[in-house]
Amino acid sequence: MLIFRLLLLTAFVLLSGCANFSVKPIDSKEVIVSVDSAGIKGNDPQKESKTYIEPDVFFILMTAELAGQRGQYDVAFDGYITAAKRTQNPKYSERALMIAMYVKNPSKINEALELWLKQDPNNPAVRKIAVLYSLRSENKLASTQHLNALLDSDPLGFESVLLELSGVLQKEGKIDRVYEALDDLLKLHPEKAEIYFVQSMLAMQKKDKNLAEAKIQQVLKLRPDWDKALIFKAQIDIFSGNFKKAKLLLKEALLKYPKNIKFSKMLAQVLIKTEEYREAIDVYKRVVSMNPKDYESHFSMGLIYMQLNHDNDADAIFKQLVDQPEWKYQAYFYLGKIEEKQGHLKKAIGWFDKVIDGSYVFDASISSVSLLQKDNQLDEAGSRLSFLQTKFPKQKVRLLLAQVELFSQQKQYDKAYNLLNVGLAEFPDQKNLLYARALMAGRIGKSDVVEADLKKLLSVDPDNIEALNALGYTLLANPNRYADAEKYLEKALSLAPDEAVVIDSYGWLLFKRGDLMKALGYLEKAYSKQHENEIAVHLAEVLWELGKRDDAEKLVNKAMKETPNDEFLLDFKRRVVKSKK
Repeated sequence: MLIFRLLLLTAFVLLSGCANFSVKPIDSKEVIVSVDSAGIKGNDPQKESKTYIEPDVFFILMTAELAGQRGQYDVAFDGYITAAKRTQNPKYSERALMIAMYVKNPSKINEALELWLKQDPNNPAVRKIAVLYSLRSENKLASTQHLNALLDSDPLGFESVLLELSGVLQKEGKIDRVYEALDDLLKLHPEKAEIYFVQSMLAMQKKDKNLAEAKIQQVLKLRPDWDKALIFKAQIDIFSGNFKKAKLLLKEALLKYPKNIKFSKMLAQVLIKTEEYREAIDVYKRVVSMNPKDYESHFSMGLIYMQLNHDNDADAIFKQLVDQPEWKYQAYFYLGKIEEKQGHLKKAIGWFDKVIDGSYVFDASISSVSLLQKDNQLDEAGSRLSFLQTKFPKQKVRLLLAQVELFSQQKQYDKAYNLLNVGLAEFPDQKNLLYARALMAGRIGKSDVVEADLKKLLSVDPDNIEALNALGYTLLANPNRYADAEKYLEKALSLAPDEAVVIDSYGWLLFKRGDLMKALGYLEKAYSKQHENEIAVHLAEVLWELGKRDDAEKLVNKAMKETPNDEFLLDFKRRVVKSKK
Protein backbone atom coordinates (compact mmCIF):
# COMPACT_ATOMS: atom_id res chain seq x y z
CA MET A 1 0.00 0.00 0.00
CA LEU A 2 2.93 2.31 0.74
CA ILE A 3 4.28 1.80 -2.79
CA PHE A 4 0.90 2.73 -4.29
CA ARG A 5 0.70 5.92 -2.25
CA LEU A 6 4.15 6.97 -3.42
CA LEU A 7 3.12 6.28 -7.01
CA LEU A 8 0.14 8.60 -6.57
CA LEU A 9 2.34 11.38 -5.20
CA THR A 10 4.68 11.05 -8.18
CA ALA A 11 1.70 11.21 -10.53
CA PHE A 12 0.55 14.45 -8.91
CA VAL A 13 3.96 16.04 -9.48
CA LEU A 14 3.87 14.98 -13.14
CA LEU A 15 0.33 16.19 -13.66
CA SER A 16 0.92 19.57 -12.04
CA GLY A 17 3.71 20.20 -14.58
CA CYS A 18 1.45 19.87 -17.63
CA ALA A 19 1.27 23.61 -18.15
CA ASN A 20 1.67 23.42 -21.93
CA PHE A 21 -1.48 21.37 -22.44
CA SER A 22 -3.94 23.70 -24.19
CA VAL A 23 -7.09 22.68 -22.38
CA LYS A 24 -8.01 23.12 -18.72
CA PRO A 25 -6.31 20.59 -16.39
CA ILE A 26 -8.51 18.49 -14.14
CA ASP A 27 -8.74 19.35 -10.48
CA SER A 28 -5.93 17.72 -8.51
CA LYS A 29 -8.46 16.80 -5.81
CA GLU A 30 -9.98 14.36 -8.30
CA VAL A 31 -6.62 12.67 -8.90
CA ILE A 32 -5.01 12.34 -5.46
CA VAL A 33 -6.29 9.54 -3.28
CA SER A 34 -7.35 10.83 0.14
CA VAL A 35 -5.32 9.93 3.22
CA ASP A 36 -8.52 8.26 4.43
CA SER A 37 -8.18 5.67 1.68
CA ALA A 38 -4.85 4.46 3.08
CA GLY A 39 -6.63 2.32 5.65
CA ILE A 40 -6.55 4.54 8.75
CA LYS A 41 -8.94 3.25 11.39
CA GLY A 42 -12.21 5.03 11.98
CA ASN A 43 -12.81 5.98 8.33
CA ASP A 44 -16.28 6.86 7.05
CA PRO A 45 -16.94 4.63 4.00
CA GLN A 46 -19.24 7.26 2.48
CA LYS A 47 -16.49 9.87 2.58
CA GLU A 48 -14.07 7.39 1.04
CA SER A 49 -16.39 6.76 -1.88
CA LYS A 50 -16.51 10.48 -2.69
CA THR A 51 -12.76 10.81 -3.23
CA TYR A 52 -11.48 7.37 -4.03
CA ILE A 53 -10.59 6.55 -7.65
CA GLU A 54 -9.96 2.96 -8.69
CA PRO A 55 -6.31 2.40 -9.58
CA ASP A 56 -7.01 1.43 -13.19
CA VAL A 57 -9.21 4.51 -13.72
CA PHE A 58 -6.56 6.69 -12.14
CA PHE A 59 -3.98 5.20 -14.50
CA ILE A 60 -6.26 6.02 -17.46
CA LEU A 61 -6.57 9.64 -16.26
CA MET A 62 -2.84 10.00 -15.75
CA THR A 63 -2.16 8.58 -19.21
CA ALA A 64 -4.73 10.92 -20.76
CA GLU A 65 -3.22 13.99 -19.11
CA LEU A 66 0.31 13.10 -20.19
CA ALA A 67 -0.92 12.38 -23.72
CA GLY A 68 -2.50 15.80 -23.83
CA GLN A 69 0.79 17.38 -22.78
CA ARG A 70 2.50 15.64 -25.68
CA GLY A 71 -0.13 16.67 -28.21
CA GLN A 72 -1.58 13.16 -28.49
CA TYR A 73 -5.13 14.46 -28.31
CA ASP A 74 -6.84 11.31 -29.61
CA VAL A 75 -5.30 9.31 -26.75
CA ALA A 76 -6.20 12.05 -24.28
CA PHE A 77 -9.80 12.16 -25.48
CA ASP A 78 -10.19 8.37 -25.33
CA GLY A 79 -8.81 8.35 -21.79
CA TYR A 80 -11.18 10.98 -20.47
CA ILE A 81 -14.25 9.63 -22.25
CA THR A 82 -13.47 6.15 -20.86
CA ALA A 83 -13.01 7.56 -17.35
CA ALA A 84 -16.27 9.50 -17.66
CA LYS A 85 -18.17 6.38 -18.62
CA ARG A 86 -16.54 4.27 -15.90
CA THR A 87 -17.05 6.79 -13.08
CA GLN A 88 -20.14 8.67 -14.31
CA ASN A 89 -18.27 11.83 -13.28
CA PRO A 90 -19.36 14.74 -15.53
CA LYS A 91 -16.04 16.51 -14.92
CA TYR A 92 -14.33 13.95 -17.11
CA SER A 93 -16.90 14.18 -19.89
CA GLU A 94 -16.47 17.97 -19.74
CA ARG A 95 -12.73 17.48 -20.08
CA ALA A 96 -13.24 15.17 -23.05
CA LEU A 97 -15.49 17.75 -24.70
CA MET A 98 -12.92 20.51 -24.24
CA ILE A 99 -10.32 18.34 -25.98
CA ALA A 100 -12.73 17.48 -28.83
CA MET A 101 -13.59 21.16 -29.29
CA TYR A 102 -9.90 22.09 -29.28
CA VAL A 103 -9.15 19.64 -32.10
CA LYS A 104 -12.48 20.47 -33.83
CA ASN A 105 -13.55 16.87 -34.26
CA PRO A 106 -17.37 16.82 -34.82
CA SER A 107 -17.94 13.17 -34.00
CA LYS A 108 -15.94 13.38 -30.76
CA ILE A 109 -17.71 16.63 -29.85
CA ASN A 110 -21.09 14.94 -30.24
CA GLU A 111 -20.01 11.88 -28.23
CA ALA A 112 -18.66 13.92 -25.30
CA LEU A 113 -21.53 16.40 -25.41
CA GLU A 114 -24.18 13.69 -25.28
CA LEU A 115 -22.39 12.01 -22.36
CA TRP A 116 -22.03 15.24 -20.38
CA LEU A 117 -25.70 16.13 -20.98
CA LYS A 118 -26.74 12.68 -19.77
CA GLN A 119 -24.60 12.94 -16.64
CA ASP A 120 -25.35 16.58 -15.75
CA PRO A 121 -28.52 17.70 -17.61
CA ASN A 122 -29.16 20.76 -15.41
CA ASN A 123 -25.74 22.31 -15.92
CA PRO A 124 -26.17 25.62 -17.86
CA ALA A 125 -22.64 25.38 -19.27
CA VAL A 126 -23.27 22.13 -21.14
CA ARG A 127 -26.68 23.37 -22.33
CA LYS A 128 -25.07 26.51 -23.70
CA ILE A 129 -22.56 24.49 -25.70
CA ALA A 130 -25.32 22.15 -26.85
CA VAL A 131 -27.38 25.09 -28.11
CA LEU A 132 -24.37 26.49 -29.96
CA TYR A 133 -23.57 23.25 -31.78
CA SER A 134 -27.18 22.44 -32.57
CA LEU A 135 -27.61 25.92 -34.09
CA ARG A 136 -24.42 25.56 -36.06
CA SER A 137 -25.58 22.23 -37.47
CA GLU A 138 -29.12 23.60 -38.08
CA ASN A 139 -30.66 20.90 -35.90
CA LYS A 140 -33.88 22.80 -35.12
CA LEU A 141 -35.41 20.15 -32.90
CA ALA A 142 -32.29 19.87 -30.72
CA SER A 143 -31.92 23.67 -30.61
CA THR A 144 -35.48 24.07 -29.31
CA GLN A 145 -35.01 21.30 -26.74
CA HIS A 146 -31.78 22.77 -25.38
CA LEU A 147 -33.15 26.32 -25.36
CA ASN A 148 -36.21 25.11 -23.50
CA ALA A 149 -34.02 23.35 -20.92
CA LEU A 150 -31.94 26.53 -20.50
CA LEU A 151 -35.04 28.63 -20.00
CA ASP A 152 -36.40 26.22 -17.38
CA SER A 153 -33.13 25.88 -15.47
CA ASP A 154 -31.96 29.50 -15.58
CA PRO A 155 -34.73 31.95 -16.59
CA LEU A 156 -32.86 34.96 -15.17
CA GLY A 157 -29.70 34.18 -17.12
CA PHE A 158 -31.52 33.17 -20.32
CA GLU A 159 -31.20 36.57 -21.98
CA SER A 160 -27.47 36.97 -21.33
CA VAL A 161 -26.72 33.42 -22.51
CA LEU A 162 -28.61 34.01 -25.76
CA LEU A 163 -26.86 37.30 -26.42
CA GLU A 164 -23.51 35.64 -25.80
CA LEU A 165 -24.37 32.87 -28.26
CA SER A 166 -25.66 35.43 -30.74
CA GLY A 167 -22.35 37.27 -30.58
CA VAL A 168 -20.51 34.08 -31.53
CA LEU A 169 -22.91 33.20 -34.35
CA GLN A 170 -23.04 36.76 -35.65
CA LYS A 171 -19.30 36.57 -36.36
CA GLU A 172 -20.03 33.42 -38.35
CA GLY A 173 -22.93 35.06 -40.23
CA LYS A 174 -25.48 32.75 -38.59
CA ILE A 175 -27.43 35.06 -36.30
CA ASP A 176 -30.70 34.34 -38.14
CA ARG A 177 -30.57 30.79 -36.78
CA VAL A 178 -30.89 32.09 -33.21
CA TYR A 179 -33.90 34.17 -34.14
CA GLU A 180 -35.59 31.25 -35.91
CA ALA A 181 -34.90 28.93 -32.96
CA LEU A 182 -36.60 31.44 -30.67
CA ASP A 183 -39.63 31.39 -32.97
CA ASP A 184 -39.84 27.64 -32.41
CA LEU A 185 -39.41 28.14 -28.66
CA LEU A 186 -42.31 30.61 -28.63
CA LYS A 187 -44.61 27.81 -29.76
CA LEU A 188 -43.90 26.18 -26.39
CA HIS A 189 -43.88 29.42 -24.38
CA PRO A 190 -46.02 32.07 -26.12
CA GLU A 191 -46.42 33.87 -22.78
CA LYS A 192 -42.69 34.37 -22.16
CA ALA A 193 -41.89 38.07 -22.62
CA GLU A 194 -38.17 37.31 -22.28
CA ILE A 195 -38.15 35.48 -25.61
CA TYR A 196 -39.74 38.37 -27.50
CA PHE A 197 -37.32 40.72 -25.76
CA VAL A 198 -34.26 38.82 -26.99
CA GLN A 199 -35.76 38.67 -30.48
CA SER A 200 -36.17 42.45 -30.40
CA MET A 201 -32.52 42.84 -29.44
CA LEU A 202 -31.46 40.47 -32.22
CA ALA A 203 -33.55 42.43 -34.71
CA MET A 204 -31.70 45.58 -33.69
CA GLN A 205 -28.40 43.78 -34.19
CA LYS A 206 -29.59 43.04 -37.73
CA LYS A 207 -30.60 46.73 -38.05
CA ASP A 208 -34.24 45.77 -38.64
CA LYS A 209 -35.90 48.59 -36.66
CA ASN A 210 -39.46 47.69 -37.70
CA LEU A 211 -39.11 44.11 -36.52
CA ALA A 212 -37.45 45.23 -33.30
CA GLU A 213 -40.34 47.64 -32.69
CA ALA A 214 -42.95 44.94 -33.32
CA LYS A 215 -41.26 42.49 -30.95
CA ILE A 216 -40.81 45.00 -28.13
CA GLN A 217 -44.49 45.90 -28.43
CA GLN A 218 -45.31 42.23 -27.86
CA VAL A 219 -43.08 42.30 -24.79
CA LEU A 220 -44.91 45.31 -23.37
CA LYS A 221 -48.29 43.69 -23.96
CA LEU A 222 -47.20 40.82 -21.73
CA ARG A 223 -45.26 42.92 -19.22
CA PRO A 224 -46.29 46.57 -19.61
CA ASP A 225 -44.30 47.75 -16.60
CA TRP A 226 -41.02 45.96 -17.33
CA ASP A 227 -38.47 48.78 -16.99
CA LYS A 228 -35.83 47.04 -19.07
CA ALA A 229 -38.25 46.65 -21.99
CA LEU A 230 -39.45 50.26 -21.72
CA ILE A 231 -35.86 51.50 -21.81
CA PHE A 232 -35.09 49.33 -24.82
CA LYS A 233 -38.21 50.65 -26.54
CA ALA A 234 -36.86 54.18 -25.95
CA GLN A 235 -33.48 53.09 -27.35
CA ILE A 236 -35.19 51.82 -30.51
CA ASP A 237 -36.91 55.20 -30.88
CA ILE A 238 -33.59 57.00 -30.38
CA PHE A 239 -31.84 54.79 -32.92
CA SER A 240 -34.67 55.56 -35.35
CA GLY A 241 -34.18 59.30 -34.74
CA ASN A 242 -37.58 59.65 -33.08
CA PHE A 243 -36.40 61.51 -29.97
CA LYS A 244 -39.81 63.05 -29.36
CA LYS A 245 -41.40 59.60 -29.07
CA ALA A 246 -38.63 58.36 -26.77
CA LYS A 247 -38.97 61.43 -24.56
CA LEU A 248 -42.75 61.02 -24.29
CA LEU A 249 -42.43 57.32 -23.43
CA LEU A 250 -39.92 57.99 -20.65
CA LYS A 251 -41.86 60.91 -19.21
CA GLU A 252 -45.00 58.78 -19.06
CA ALA A 253 -43.03 56.00 -17.37
CA LEU A 254 -41.70 58.47 -14.80
CA LEU A 255 -45.23 59.67 -13.99
CA LYS A 256 -46.02 56.09 -12.97
CA TYR A 257 -42.65 55.38 -11.36
CA PRO A 258 -41.11 58.71 -10.30
CA LYS A 259 -38.37 57.01 -8.27
CA ASN A 260 -37.12 54.82 -11.13
CA ILE A 261 -33.53 55.96 -11.62
CA LYS A 262 -33.13 54.07 -14.92
CA PHE A 263 -35.98 55.98 -16.55
CA SER A 264 -34.62 59.29 -15.27
CA LYS A 265 -31.11 58.70 -16.57
CA MET A 266 -32.38 57.55 -19.95
CA LEU A 267 -34.57 60.66 -20.20
CA ALA A 268 -31.58 62.85 -19.34
CA GLN A 269 -29.59 61.22 -22.16
CA VAL A 270 -32.42 61.89 -24.63
CA LEU A 271 -32.59 65.52 -23.51
CA ILE A 272 -28.84 65.88 -24.02
CA LYS A 273 -29.22 64.37 -27.49
CA THR A 274 -31.86 66.99 -28.34
CA GLU A 275 -29.72 69.75 -26.75
CA GLU A 276 -32.29 70.44 -24.04
CA TYR A 277 -29.50 70.86 -21.54
CA ARG A 278 -31.30 72.83 -18.85
CA GLU A 279 -34.07 70.24 -18.60
CA ALA A 280 -31.44 67.49 -18.48
CA ILE A 281 -29.82 69.30 -15.54
CA ASP A 282 -33.19 69.32 -13.74
CA VAL A 283 -33.55 65.57 -14.28
CA TYR A 284 -30.08 64.89 -12.89
CA LYS A 285 -30.78 67.13 -9.90
CA ARG A 286 -33.82 64.97 -9.06
CA VAL A 287 -31.68 61.83 -9.40
CA VAL A 288 -29.02 63.26 -7.10
CA SER A 289 -31.64 64.36 -4.55
CA MET A 290 -32.77 60.71 -4.36
CA ASN A 291 -29.21 59.38 -4.22
CA PRO A 292 -26.55 61.95 -3.28
CA LYS A 293 -23.83 59.33 -3.82
CA ASP A 294 -24.73 58.84 -7.48
CA TYR A 295 -21.44 60.32 -8.64
CA GLU A 296 -22.08 59.35 -12.26
CA SER A 297 -24.99 61.81 -12.31
CA HIS A 298 -22.85 64.48 -10.63
CA PHE A 299 -20.25 63.98 -13.34
CA SER A 300 -22.86 64.18 -16.12
CA MET A 301 -24.14 67.45 -14.65
CA GLY A 302 -20.62 68.84 -14.68
CA LEU A 303 -20.27 68.05 -18.39
CA ILE A 304 -23.62 69.69 -19.18
CA TYR A 305 -22.64 72.81 -17.24
CA MET A 306 -19.48 72.97 -19.36
CA GLN A 307 -21.62 72.70 -22.50
CA LEU A 308 -23.73 75.61 -21.23
CA ASN A 309 -20.56 77.61 -20.47
CA HIS A 310 -21.46 77.61 -16.77
CA ASP A 311 -17.83 76.98 -15.90
CA ASN A 312 -18.16 77.93 -12.22
CA ASP A 313 -20.92 75.36 -11.66
CA ALA A 314 -18.93 72.70 -13.53
CA ASP A 315 -15.77 73.59 -11.59
CA ALA A 316 -17.58 73.19 -8.26
CA ILE A 317 -18.90 69.73 -9.20
CA PHE A 318 -15.56 68.41 -10.47
CA LYS A 319 -13.75 69.72 -7.38
CA GLN A 320 -16.14 67.71 -5.22
CA LEU A 321 -15.49 64.61 -7.34
CA VAL A 322 -11.72 64.73 -6.79
CA ASP A 323 -12.40 63.28 -3.34
CA GLN A 324 -13.96 60.16 -4.90
CA PRO A 325 -11.30 57.58 -5.91
CA GLU A 326 -13.29 56.28 -8.89
CA TRP A 327 -13.91 59.75 -10.32
CA LYS A 328 -10.92 61.86 -9.41
CA TYR A 329 -8.94 61.38 -12.62
CA GLN A 330 -11.91 62.25 -14.84
CA ALA A 331 -12.49 65.28 -12.61
CA TYR A 332 -8.83 66.36 -12.90
CA PHE A 333 -9.08 66.16 -16.68
CA TYR A 334 -12.15 68.37 -16.95
CA LEU A 335 -10.85 70.84 -14.39
CA GLY A 336 -7.91 71.15 -16.77
CA LYS A 337 -10.28 71.69 -19.69
CA ILE A 338 -12.05 74.49 -17.81
CA GLU A 339 -8.75 76.26 -17.10
CA GLU A 340 -7.66 75.75 -20.72
CA LYS A 341 -10.91 77.26 -21.94
CA GLN A 342 -10.29 80.31 -19.75
CA GLY A 343 -6.76 80.71 -21.07
CA HIS A 344 -5.04 79.68 -17.83
CA LEU A 345 -2.48 77.43 -19.48
CA LYS A 346 -0.25 76.70 -16.47
CA LYS A 347 -3.20 75.84 -14.24
CA ALA A 348 -4.62 73.62 -16.98
CA ILE A 349 -1.32 71.75 -17.37
CA GLY A 350 -1.21 71.33 -13.58
CA TRP A 351 -4.59 69.57 -13.61
CA PHE A 352 -3.73 67.46 -16.66
CA ASP A 353 -0.50 66.30 -15.03
CA LYS A 354 -2.50 64.94 -12.09
CA VAL A 355 -4.18 62.41 -14.40
CA ILE A 356 -1.86 59.44 -13.84
CA ASP A 357 -4.34 56.57 -14.10
CA GLY A 358 -7.57 55.60 -15.86
CA SER A 359 -8.91 56.09 -19.38
CA TYR A 360 -8.06 59.81 -19.56
CA VAL A 361 -4.28 59.47 -19.12
CA PHE A 362 -3.38 59.77 -22.79
CA ASP A 363 -5.85 62.59 -23.52
CA ALA A 364 -4.55 64.54 -20.53
CA SER A 365 -0.94 63.96 -21.57
CA ILE A 366 -1.48 65.08 -25.16
CA SER A 367 -3.48 68.09 -23.94
CA SER A 368 -0.49 69.15 -21.83
CA VAL A 369 1.78 68.87 -24.87
CA SER A 370 -0.62 70.97 -26.93
CA LEU A 371 -0.72 73.71 -24.28
CA LEU A 372 3.06 73.71 -23.96
CA GLN A 373 3.26 74.26 -27.71
CA LYS A 374 0.75 77.08 -27.46
CA ASP A 375 2.86 78.62 -24.66
CA ASN A 376 6.00 78.31 -26.85
CA GLN A 377 7.60 75.83 -24.43
CA LEU A 378 8.65 73.79 -27.44
CA ASP A 379 11.59 71.95 -25.87
CA GLU A 380 9.43 70.69 -23.00
CA ALA A 381 6.67 69.75 -25.47
CA GLY A 382 9.15 67.80 -27.58
CA SER A 383 10.57 66.01 -24.55
CA ARG A 384 7.11 64.96 -23.40
CA LEU A 385 6.21 63.76 -26.88
CA SER A 386 9.27 61.49 -26.95
CA PHE A 387 8.22 59.98 -23.63
CA LEU A 388 4.61 59.47 -24.80
CA GLN A 389 5.76 57.66 -27.94
CA THR A 390 7.35 55.05 -25.67
CA LYS A 391 4.47 54.90 -23.21
CA PHE A 392 1.60 54.78 -25.72
CA PRO A 393 2.76 52.83 -28.80
CA LYS A 394 -0.86 52.22 -29.87
CA GLN A 395 -1.45 55.98 -30.18
CA LYS A 396 1.06 56.27 -33.00
CA VAL A 397 -1.09 58.39 -35.34
CA ARG A 398 -2.14 60.97 -32.75
CA LEU A 399 1.41 61.33 -31.47
CA LEU A 400 2.73 61.67 -35.00
CA LEU A 401 0.23 64.47 -35.65
CA ALA A 402 1.29 66.17 -32.43
CA GLN A 403 4.93 66.00 -33.58
CA VAL A 404 3.90 67.45 -36.95
CA GLU A 405 2.22 70.34 -35.14
CA LEU A 406 5.41 70.91 -33.13
CA PHE A 407 7.53 71.01 -36.31
CA SER A 408 4.99 73.34 -37.92
CA GLN A 409 5.11 75.72 -34.98
CA GLN A 410 8.89 75.77 -35.31
CA LYS A 411 8.38 76.48 -39.03
CA GLN A 412 10.17 73.22 -39.88
CA TYR A 413 7.68 72.42 -42.61
CA ASP A 414 9.92 70.05 -44.54
CA LYS A 415 10.47 67.94 -41.41
CA ALA A 416 6.74 67.85 -40.79
CA TYR A 417 6.05 66.85 -44.40
CA ASN A 418 8.67 64.08 -44.31
CA LEU A 419 7.29 62.74 -41.04
CA LEU A 420 3.83 62.58 -42.58
CA ASN A 421 5.27 60.64 -45.52
CA VAL A 422 6.59 58.08 -43.03
CA GLY A 423 3.20 57.90 -41.30
CA LEU A 424 1.30 57.43 -44.56
CA ALA A 425 3.68 54.70 -45.66
CA GLU A 426 2.44 52.74 -42.63
CA PHE A 427 -1.18 54.01 -42.66
CA PRO A 428 -1.84 54.88 -46.32
CA ASP A 429 -5.58 55.61 -45.95
CA GLN A 430 -5.55 57.36 -42.58
CA LYS A 431 -7.77 60.42 -43.04
CA ASN A 432 -6.12 62.72 -40.52
CA LEU A 433 -2.67 62.00 -41.92
CA LEU A 434 -3.84 62.66 -45.49
CA TYR A 435 -5.41 65.95 -44.46
CA ALA A 436 -2.35 67.01 -42.46
CA ARG A 437 0.02 66.19 -45.33
CA ALA A 438 -2.17 68.16 -47.74
CA LEU A 439 -1.92 71.21 -45.48
CA MET A 440 1.82 70.79 -45.03
CA ALA A 441 2.32 70.26 -48.78
CA GLY A 442 0.60 73.61 -49.28
CA ARG A 443 3.14 75.18 -46.94
CA ILE A 444 6.07 74.01 -49.05
CA GLY A 445 4.52 74.65 -52.45
CA LYS A 446 3.61 71.10 -53.44
CA SER A 447 0.18 71.93 -54.87
CA ASP A 448 -0.01 68.64 -56.78
CA VAL A 449 0.29 66.70 -53.48
CA VAL A 450 -2.32 68.93 -51.86
CA GLU A 451 -4.86 68.16 -54.55
CA ALA A 452 -4.01 64.45 -54.73
CA ASP A 453 -4.26 63.89 -50.97
CA LEU A 454 -7.50 65.80 -50.58
CA LYS A 455 -9.09 64.01 -53.52
CA LYS A 456 -8.01 60.66 -52.08
CA LEU A 457 -9.57 61.62 -48.75
CA LEU A 458 -12.80 62.65 -50.49
CA SER A 459 -12.90 59.40 -52.43
CA VAL A 460 -13.43 57.52 -49.16
CA ASP A 461 -15.24 60.32 -47.30
CA PRO A 462 -17.08 62.46 -49.88
CA ASP A 463 -18.82 64.62 -47.25
CA ASN A 464 -15.66 65.56 -45.38
CA ILE A 465 -16.22 69.28 -44.87
CA GLU A 466 -12.63 70.09 -43.98
CA ALA A 467 -11.33 68.39 -47.12
CA LEU A 468 -13.96 70.00 -49.37
CA ASN A 469 -13.16 73.43 -47.96
CA ALA A 470 -9.39 72.96 -48.12
CA LEU A 471 -9.45 71.69 -51.71
CA GLY A 472 -11.78 74.44 -52.88
CA TYR A 473 -9.68 77.12 -51.17
CA THR A 474 -6.43 75.68 -52.58
CA LEU A 475 -7.77 75.73 -56.14
CA LEU A 476 -8.51 79.47 -55.83
CA ALA A 477 -4.76 80.07 -56.27
CA ASN A 478 -5.24 79.20 -59.96
CA PRO A 479 -7.72 81.46 -61.89
CA ASN A 480 -8.32 78.62 -64.34
CA ARG A 481 -9.67 76.43 -61.52
CA TYR A 482 -12.34 78.74 -60.10
CA ALA A 483 -15.16 76.57 -61.47
CA ASP A 484 -13.68 73.48 -59.78
CA ALA A 485 -13.20 75.44 -56.55
CA GLU A 486 -16.81 76.57 -56.62
CA LYS A 487 -18.03 72.97 -56.91
CA TYR A 488 -16.19 71.92 -53.74
CA LEU A 489 -16.97 75.08 -51.77
CA GLU A 490 -20.67 75.02 -52.59
CA LYS A 491 -20.89 71.45 -51.33
CA ALA A 492 -18.99 72.37 -48.16
CA LEU A 493 -21.33 75.32 -47.62
CA SER A 494 -24.42 73.15 -48.10
CA LEU A 495 -23.11 70.70 -45.47
CA ALA A 496 -21.93 73.37 -43.00
CA PRO A 497 -23.79 76.63 -43.69
CA ASP A 498 -22.81 78.15 -40.32
CA GLU A 499 -19.13 77.16 -40.31
CA ALA A 500 -17.00 80.33 -40.28
CA VAL A 501 -14.04 78.98 -42.29
CA VAL A 502 -16.35 77.62 -45.00
CA ILE A 503 -18.22 80.93 -45.25
CA ASP A 504 -14.85 82.68 -45.45
CA SER A 505 -13.65 80.44 -48.30
CA TYR A 506 -16.82 81.03 -50.28
CA GLY A 507 -16.53 84.77 -49.69
CA TRP A 508 -12.94 84.65 -50.90
CA LEU A 509 -14.11 82.87 -54.08
CA LEU A 510 -16.58 85.72 -54.71
CA PHE A 511 -13.79 88.27 -54.15
CA LYS A 512 -11.55 86.47 -56.63
CA ARG A 513 -14.35 86.62 -59.18
CA GLY A 514 -14.82 90.34 -58.60
CA ASP A 515 -18.20 90.24 -56.84
CA LEU A 516 -17.03 92.56 -54.04
CA MET A 517 -20.34 93.43 -52.39
CA LYS A 518 -21.48 89.83 -52.17
CA ALA A 519 -18.03 88.83 -50.94
CA LEU A 520 -18.23 91.51 -48.25
CA GLY A 521 -21.47 90.04 -46.88
CA TYR A 522 -20.02 86.54 -46.59
CA LEU A 523 -16.73 87.68 -45.05
CA GLU A 524 -18.40 89.94 -42.49
CA LYS A 525 -20.60 87.02 -41.48
CA ALA A 526 -17.58 84.71 -41.20
CA TYR A 527 -15.65 87.22 -39.08
CA SER A 528 -18.62 87.80 -36.78
CA LYS A 529 -18.66 84.07 -36.09
CA GLN A 530 -14.92 83.62 -35.63
CA HIS A 531 -12.30 86.34 -35.07
CA GLU A 532 -9.62 84.45 -36.95
CA ASN A 533 -6.69 86.35 -38.49
CA GLU A 534 -6.90 84.89 -41.98
CA ILE A 535 -10.60 85.80 -42.13
CA ALA A 536 -9.71 89.30 -40.89
CA VAL A 537 -7.20 89.69 -43.72
CA HIS A 538 -9.71 88.52 -46.34
CA LEU A 539 -12.28 91.00 -45.04
CA ALA A 540 -9.66 93.76 -44.99
CA GLU A 541 -8.74 93.01 -48.61
CA VAL A 542 -12.37 93.46 -49.70
CA LEU A 543 -12.77 96.64 -47.65
CA TRP A 544 -9.58 98.00 -49.20
CA GLU A 545 -10.75 97.27 -52.73
CA LEU A 546 -14.10 98.91 -51.97
CA GLY A 547 -12.23 102.08 -50.95
CA LYS A 548 -12.86 101.61 -47.23
CA ARG A 549 -9.15 101.71 -46.46
CA ASP A 550 -9.45 103.19 -42.97
CA ASP A 551 -11.83 100.42 -41.98
CA ALA A 552 -9.44 97.84 -43.42
CA GLU A 553 -6.45 99.24 -41.48
CA LYS A 554 -8.43 99.50 -38.23
CA LEU A 555 -9.49 95.87 -38.55
CA VAL A 556 -5.93 94.65 -39.14
CA ASN A 557 -4.41 96.87 -36.42
CA LYS A 558 -6.96 95.63 -33.89
CA ALA A 559 -6.11 92.02 -34.73
CA MET A 560 -2.36 92.77 -34.48
CA LYS A 561 -2.71 94.00 -30.90
CA GLU A 562 -3.54 90.44 -29.87
CA THR A 563 -1.16 88.64 -32.29
CA PRO A 564 1.51 91.12 -33.46
CA ASN A 565 3.61 88.45 -35.16
CA ASP A 566 0.86 86.76 -37.13
CA GLU A 567 2.13 86.07 -40.66
CA PHE A 568 -1.21 86.79 -42.39
CA LEU A 569 -1.54 90.22 -40.76
CA LEU A 570 2.09 91.13 -41.37
CA ASP A 571 1.80 90.08 -45.01
CA PHE A 572 -1.27 92.31 -45.49
CA LYS A 573 0.55 95.26 -43.95
CA ARG A 574 3.57 94.71 -46.16
CA ARG A 575 1.80 93.76 -49.36
CA VAL A 576 -1.27 96.00 -49.36
CA VAL A 577 -1.00 98.90 -46.94
CA LYS A 578 2.62 99.96 -47.39
CA SER A 579 2.75 99.32 -51.14
CA LYS A 580 -0.38 101.33 -51.88
CA LYS A 581 0.20 104.42 -49.73
